[in-house]
Amino acid sequence: MLYQRLGLRWLTRRSGLLGRLPARARALEGLLPPVRVRDLVSRTQEKTPTRPRRTVALLTGCAQRVFFKPVNDATARVLAAEGCRVAVPKGQGCCGALSLHTGRDEEARAFARRTIDAFEGYDTVVVNVAGCGSVLKEYGELLHDDPGYAERAAALAARVRDVSEVLAELEPVAERHPLPLRVVYHDACHLANAQGITREPRDALRTIPGVELVDVPEEKICCGSAGVYNLLQAGTAEQLGRRKAENLMSARPDVIATGNAGCLLQIRRYAGDGPLIMHPVELLDRSIRGLAE
Repeated sequence: MLYQRLGLRWLTRRSGLLGRLPARARALEGLLPPVRVRDLVSRTQEKTPTRPRRTVALLTGCAQRVFFKPVNDATARVLAAEGCRVAVPKGQGCCGALSLHTGRDEEARAFARRTIDAFEGYDTVVVNVAGCGSVLKEYGELLHDDPGYAERAAALAARVRDVSEVLAELEPVAERHPLPLRVVYHDACHLANAQGITREPRDALRTIPGVELVDVPEEKICCGSAGVYNLLQAGTAEQLGRRKAENLMSARPDVIATGNAGCLLQIRRYAGDGPLIMHPVELLDRSIRGLAE
């Protein structure tokens, strides 16, 4: 982003201007990760293995595509390694989650209709962001009174899967190389509470030889991201973020893994520079590709 590349972030912080900004603006500025220019102009590539055993369509998202494109790329590679043909439908964009989180329901419905149009005809829609997945699975309710989309919305919602769910449904075929790492996993609220997914991400991590998955205190406590809660209630969100980071760091992990973009940003802000903070699918990707570092 120009804000970062032109040195405006550095200037804002060094000049003291950051402290004069409204609380929401300070919270947003603190969450922004580095953005690579190539991620702004390149697309996650579709994958077709020699003998595909399943076809899936990947939601690349809006914030995810800009801030966490490596997660999308890793998702496509891992699914392809497990025998999936990975389609990346054109015409997709924001799924409507951010709009719904901020009470802009009509805008969310418009995004939902576009998403339905883009993913029509695919048996499985794969999502790697907990917040997006929970909203897509509620499309039937969101558009229940839309005569042109109600039935299609419910049908799409039934086909949505978190990437960890897809991996759980597949018998692993890709070789995993050892990663001798101490890993803690944070349950994103939109994954654990909204979708009831807690076992699948952990099971996926356990397929990696050498990974030691460690429990942490107060593992069910929110990290403070909670959609846009960290922007709307910055003070309370900071308290939750620091508490979550302290609990996670108490396990002395090499890696903190979580399946939601907002949680990745929030935990990265408060956990410091010690452990790697990444999506579980990125760890799987490293193991399958034999990347120890």
